[in-house]
Amino acid sequence: MHSFFLVLRTILSIGVARLDGRIVRDLVSADGKGFAKGIGLWFLLAIPSTYTNSMIRHLQAKLSSRMRTRLTRYTDDLYLSSAPDLRYYRVALEGGLADVDQYITSDITSFCDALAGIYGNVLKPSLDFVLFTSQLALSLGFRGTTSLFLTYYLTAKILRSVTPAFGRLASVEARLEGEYRAGMGRVGRESEEIAFYGGGLRERSILGRAYMRLIKHINSIYKIRIAYEWTEDFLIKYMWSAAGYCVISIPVFMRRVRNVGIQTQGPRPHEKPDNEVANRTESYISSRRLLLSLGDAGGRLMYVYKDLLELAGLTARLYTLLSTLHNLPLPPLPGDPSQENIVLRGVDVGIPTAAPQFFTTPSESTEDVSPSSDGSEAFARKAATTTVLVKGLSFVLCPGEHLMITGSNGVGKSAIARVMAGLWAAQGGGEVRRPMGKKGMFVVPQRAYMVTGTLLDQIIYPDSYPDFVASGRTHEQLMEILTAVNLAYLPSREGGWSTRKEWRDVLSGGEKQRMAMARVFYHRPKFAILDECTSAVSSDVEGRMYEHAKSLGITLVTISLRPALMRYHTQLLTIAGDGTGRWTLKRIGTAEERMDMDREIVTLENKLAEVEKWETRVKELERLLKVQDI
Repeated sequence: MHSFFLVLRTILSIGVARLDGRIVRDLVSADGKGFAKGIGLWFLLAIPSTYTNSMIRHLQAKLSSRMRTRLTRYTDDLYLSSAPDLRYYRVALEGGLADVDQYITSDITSFCDALAGIYGNVLKPSLDFVLFTSQLALSLGFRGTTSLFLTYYLTAKILRSVTPAFGRLASVEARLEGEYRAGMGRVGRESEEIAFYGGGLRERSILGRAYMRLIKHINSIYKIRIAYEWTEDFLIKYMWSAAGYCVISIPVFMRRVRNVGIQTQGPRPHEKPDNEVANRTESYISSRRLLLSLGDAGGRLMYVYKDLLELAGLTARLYTLLSTLHNLPLPPLPGDPSQENIVLRGVDVGIPTAAPQFFTTPSESTEDVSPSSDGSEAFARKAATTTVLVKGLSFVLCPGEHLMITGSNGVGKSAIARVMAGLWAAQGGGEVRRPMGKKGMFVVPQRAYMVTGTLLDQIIYPDSYPDFVASGRTHEQLMEILTAVNLAYLPSREGGWSTRKEWRDVLSGGEKQRMAMARVFYHRPKFAILDECTSAVSSDVEGRMYEHAKSLGITLVTISLRPALMRYHTQLLTIAGDGTGRWTLKRIGTAEERMDMDREIVTLENKLAEVEKWETRVKELERLLKVQDI
């Protein structure tokens, strides 16, 4: 349909050119009846012409929208892949690709708009070029047509030689736009933390520099375009017009009999000169209209070259996204639905990294820049490094054997949890076996995630409301879960289960952590990995939640530095943290041994609480001694 209207628009343009010449002919010859008829045909021709123009724009926008929909669906399916692929998690960590949201939202839209525009901007000018040239050839002859094509060829060669690398410039602009957009998003997400630190001026400085880098690059593009567009307009609009006028003049000045309408003899001396002038005027107006349309078609074909270069830059950006998503390292093997235990044998735990890549501007200096063969893009790569935190980790965790992982900060406790959950692959060729799905293993990270939706959605996540209805659960059961985490007041305080709010801002830190534990109680997995997820919860509520989880038959894997949590576990995994990757696994002991340990922990905590008093007393004594010395 789009192609049909593009062809129809070209045919209508030829009809408009002929009608334009006819109207001027009747005007010059003072033919009122013919002039009125021509005006009527003009308005009649305007109806399909305006409708065709509107449909071309509509169909181009529709084509862009459909391409964007299909490409977005494909990218979303690839990016938001379920376990074990988890590309949305691994693309930045293992693929080295940042600001994926910029690629999927802005770059795909720009790519589809540019691609949809290319189709119409190539097909219609090409048709115009062929049909208008064939019409002009009837009056200009072979010599005139050859002269026109020679002019087109020369101008095309000149423009090609002076055309900048618009593809690379567009790629860099998209990257800088993404950096500025990501900075603004970071301030929105971390507004509370920034406010606590009073970092508004610092963030303003960071965003200001990002914006100035963007504007500096855009201004450099404007400067390049000034020179290019000046040359382009001069060659296409004026040089082509001058060449057209010269070609039109050939049939006039090369006539053997140059009758210019000044003869006065004959029976009707006024009729022949008027008719000849009118016919010549008609031919001139029609040819001029065709030449202008031909020049416009040629100009748009020249502009298409620039558009193609910019499209090449957007294509390079899109290719970077898709190739990175497709070429991610193989994910960890999926869990086994029949697996009852968590098994790790000879596993090296390390942080997976990738060789990051990023587009650069000509002014940005990089140590290793690899331009493409067509100059459409340039990107820098940095070498990847891998750090092994824990070596040769081996244990078997059976249901009911609760494990606590401890060690100093940065030794790899959370890394072990990620390997157990299947987010990271095991290093060193070790073996990892685990249950599959949220019913087999459920991980609660340090930062509680609040999904967009209702209060009910916060509890049942990642299930949806239809899943909740299909499960046969009731709101009374949800209230029991909230009671277990000391959040029974939330439905009445917030206005009911169907209330929609920005929950990450509404709930306090402790409430968000307790809501995350409520999800564990809702799904009742075989194993629950708790990664420092109760640090903002009081000790008494924390203890009740741990006891409730154990009563539901959930085996706990806790990552924490709080000795008070040992009482809820049967095994203790300690990471040395001395850079050697050593670890020790011990049984905490019987209930009586754990009770003795609890008493010792309480004693140590009381002594630690008195340390501040002792330090204050020491300072007082030091001041007294100084006074006595004086």
